Amino acid sequence: MGGYNAGDVASSVAVNSILSNLPGSLYNRAQLAELTEFNSTEAAWCYRAAIRANQSVYQVSQSQPHYTGMGTTLVTALFYNNQVTVAHVGDSRFYRLDGEEGTLTQITRDHTVLQELIDRGVYTPEEALASSNKNLVTRALGVDKKISIDITDTLVNPNDIFLLCSDGLHDLVSEEAIELTVSTFKDHLDAAATSLIQQANDAGGHDNTSVILIKCHKPFPEKTSWFQQFSHWFKR
Repeated sequence: MGGYNAGDVASSVAVNSILSNLPGSLYNRAQLAELTEFNSTEAAWCYRAAIRANQSVYQVSQSQPHYTGMGTTLVTALFYNNQVTVAHVGDSRFYRLDGEEGTLTQITRDHTVLQELIDRGVYTPEEALASSNKNLVTRALGVDKKISIDITDTLVNPNDIFLLCSDGLHDLVSEEAIELTVSTFKDHLDAAATSLIQQANDAGGHDNTSVILIKCHKPFPEKTSWFQQFSHWFKR
């Protein structure tokens, strides 16, 4: 994450905020009762954590003159019950590599001027690849007090591989190359991540490159109620 003024500071604040707030939300459903617009409690957890991250970055941006205007993109994923909920802002992306077909799909939609022009038909996706305005984001954490967070849910199947990455990767490495690399190293994700970063560096590497790869090896355990969990504990 990064890309705005003091992006390294903003991204660090955002990550620390997510790590502080998301786990706590998992055990405090009462705080999320007012977030009725979401289909799941997990989606509300991710939304609340991202909102608080925005507040944290904004507060820091107001604390020092040299932090004024700082911001960061965000992509975060919560896996549970054979699905994943993604919260994102900006142009950091979340991809899914299908475990059966080996096809790569972008799950998130970039918050960029270029994406808006594509949506309006001004550019085709192919023409957009040559644009010099790839990095003009329309949303970023910490720039304003309020922020719109995109929440996306998708299914998780055994052998699916998920990629979270910054624009330092997808600006310089084509989706075809990403798909081929992850498919080739599907059983060695450390090697896949190293290769992706090296490809970005070889292509110019003008930006920090963040890469996270996650593989689902088997179905999630069947969800049980609190009563079932308590009964199981009592019988031990």
